Amino acid sequence: SLSTLLQVVYEQEGVFIHSSCGKNDDQDSLISGVLRVIEKENEVIVDWRPLADTLDASNILCAGKDSSSVVEWTQTPKEKCSRGADRPISYEAEWDMVTTVSFKKKPHSNGDATTHANGESKWSFLFSLTDLKSIKRNKEGMGWSYLVFCLKDDVKLPALHFHHGDSKLLIKCLEKHVVLNESPQDKRILLVNSQNKSLSQSFENLFDESSYGLLQKLKKDPYTVTMGRFSKVTNYIFDSFRLSDPSSQRRPPSEMADFLNDAIPGLKINQQEEPGFEVITRIDLGKQPEVSRREPVSAEEWAKNMDSEGRILNVDYIKQLIFKGGLCHTLRKEAWKFLLGYFPWNSTKEERANLQKRKTDEYFRMKLQWKSVSEEQEKRNSRLRDYRSLIEKDVNRTDRTNKFYEGEDNPGLILLHDILMTYCMYDFDLGYVQGMSDLLSPLLYVMENEVDAFWCFVSYMDQMHQNFEEQMQGMKTQLIQLSTLLRLLDSGFCSYLESQDSGYLYFCFRWLLIRFKREFSFQDILRLWEVMWTELPCQNFHLLLCCAILESEKQQIMDKHYGFNEILKHINELSMKIDVEYILCKAEAISMQMMNCKELPQAVSEILGIESSSVTPDSDTGEDESGAVLSCPTSLYQSVSTPVIAANGTRDSTQQMSETQSLTPA
Repeated sequence: SLSTLLQVVYEQEGVFIHSSCGKNDDQDSLISGVLRVIEKENEVIVDWRPLADTLDASNILCAGKDSSSVVEWTQTPKEKCSRGADRPISYEAEWDMVTTVSFKKKPHSNGDATTHANGESKWSFLFSLTDLKSIKRNKEGMGWSYLVFCLKDDVKLPALHFHHGDSKLLIKCLEKHVVLNESPQDKRILLVNSQNKSLSQSFENLFDESSYGLLQKLKKDPYTVTMGRFSKVTNYIFDSFRLSDPSSQRRPPSEMADFLNDAIPGLKINQQEEPGFEVITRIDLGKQPEVSRREPVSAEEWAKNMDSEGRILNVDYIKQLIFKGGLCHTLRKEAWKFLLGYFPWNSTKEERANLQKRKTDEYFRMKLQWKSVSEEQEKRNSRLRDYRSLIEKDVNRTDRTNKFYEGEDNPGLILLHDILMTYCMYDFDLGYVQGMSDLLSPLLYVMENEVDAFWCFVSYMDQMHQNFEEQMQGMKTQLIQLSTLLRLLDSGFCSYLESQDSGYLYFCFRWLLIRFKREFSFQDILRLWEVMWTELPCQNFHLLLCCAILESEKQQIMDKHYGFNEILKHINELSMKIDVEYILCKAEAISMQMMNCKELPQAVSEILGIESSSVTPDSDTGEDESGAVLSCPTSLYQSVSTPVIAANGTRDSTQQMSETQSLTPA
C-alpha cells in the first residue's frame, strides 16, 4: 500500500509564514503550520501546510508572487484533481497529487492571499528535493530564524519562520539526502551541489552495485564507516576505482586520496585558510631522553594521601603517580570520578555522598522523561526516534570481548542503551552521534553503577563534544595540530607522507574521534585513558601519543615504500597490536624533547600549552633561555618511585617485577 512507502523523517510545528509583512491589523499575517520531510519510495518531499488546513487535495497550491520572500500561493486551475465524496481522508491520500502538481508563477498580484469559501488562507506547498536549488538563511541574531527555499526554475517559496527554533535540525535532515555548500558570495545561502549528484551518477556507471553502495555509505555516514575496519574502507575504495575491465589501470592515488578527503564532509583542510599553520623550519630537537614507568598506584598509596575527612592532600603528587603508572583496578571506581571532574578534588567524603544523592535524583528525572514517551509520541518526534535508532545500532556493535558485555541481552548492554538515551535528554542539541558508545562502555564497566557512569560520561563528553559536532571543527583542529607536531618531530617523514597523498593524516581520524578506543585492548584503554585524564605532562598529550605511534611505524612505511593504500591499511592493522606502556614512554619522551627545545615554534608552544602552563610546586621550576615556562621539565617525576619499563620496552634493571604486575592492571 501507499502508506508503507511513506516515512516522515522530520516534523516540526510552530513554523510560520508571515503573509503580510509590513501590514498592520491583518489577522492573516502570521500563519502557523507544520513542516515535514517525507521519504516516498526513491523521492524526498518537503511539505508545509497550515495547521487549520484540511487534507483536501485542493489545498496543494502553486507559487503566485516572486517579488519578495513572501510568496502567495494559489492552485493551478489545470491541475485541480477531483475527489470523490466517499474517498477516505488520510495523510497518505495526498500523495496521489505529488506527480500531478507543479509550481506555476501567476501574474503579479497585490499580494493578498487567496481566500477560499471557508475564509481561511491557503498557503500549503510541497516540492521534491530534486527541484531544490538553494536555501537562504537569516542573519544570526536577527529575530526568529527563517529559511527561504529557491527551486531550480527560480521560484522562491514563502519564508518559513521557526518560532520554536530548530531550523538547523531541518538542514541536518536535508543534508542526509543532498550536499549543501555555502555560497562564496553570501554565507547565508546554501547551494545544492548538483555537480556532486552528476559525479555520483558517473560513479554509478563505473562501479558495480555492491561497491557503489559501500561508497555511498562512506559519503553519507563517515562516522560509521571509520568505526569499522579501515582496511575494508581502503579495499573497496580501490576496488571501486577500477574500471569494469579487470586489466584496466587503476586511477592515480592522488585522485583516490581526494575522494577520501571529500568523503568526510567538513574535514578537508586548506593551509591558507586555517588558523594555526606556521612554517616549521628544521630544528634540532636533540636526542629523546630515556623515560621509564612505574607500577600502578596502590590502594595504600591512595589512602595515605587522604585526610580523615576524605580530602585528597596533594593533588599534583597523586596526578604524577597516576601519569607515571596508572591505577590498580580496585582504585579506578573512585579515582576516575576525580580525574573526570565528577568529584571535586578538594571535597570531603560527606560532600561527595551528598553530591551523589543529588545527581542520582537528577539522573532518574531525566531518564523518566524518555521512558514516559509513548510510541505514538515518539513517532511524532523524529529527533528522538533517530537518536534511539542510532543508539540501538551502536549498542549492538559493542565489543563483546569483555565479559561485562557478553551476550545479546546482557544487563550491561541494556544499561549502555539507557544511559545514552538519558544523555540525549541532558544535551538534546548534541543528542547521540555514533561513536559515543565507545566512550561510555569502559566507564560503565569500571563504575558498575548506572548513575556514576552517566555523570562520568557527561564529564568526558565535556572534553570530547567537539569531536561529535556537525561541522567537525574539533576533528579538523586536531588533525592540523597533529600535522604541526609531526612536522617538527620529523619533517622528512611528513614530506614522505605528503608525497603519498597522506599528509593530512586522515588515517588518524578514528584514533582522535574516540581516543584510541579501537586501537588498544579493553584493559590497555583503561590504563591509557586514566593517564591522559591527568592532563600531564602538557596540553594535547593525546596528539603526542599519535606522534609516538607514527614515529614507531616510520621505518617500515618508508623502507617498504608504502603508498596511500598501503599506509592506510598498515595503520589500520596496528589495532590491538600496540604496546601501551612503550607508547606512553615514547610520547612522554617526545614531550620532554620538545619542551626542552630552546627554539620551539610558537604554534607548537600553543598546542602544548607551554606558555600558560605552570610547574607543580614539588618539582624543579625554571625557564629556558627563550623565557618559555616549561610545564614538565625532566626532573618533574624524579620523586616518583619505582620505574619499571623503559622507553625501548625493556625493564629497568633496578626494579624487578612480575609480568602480571608490570603490564596488566592490578
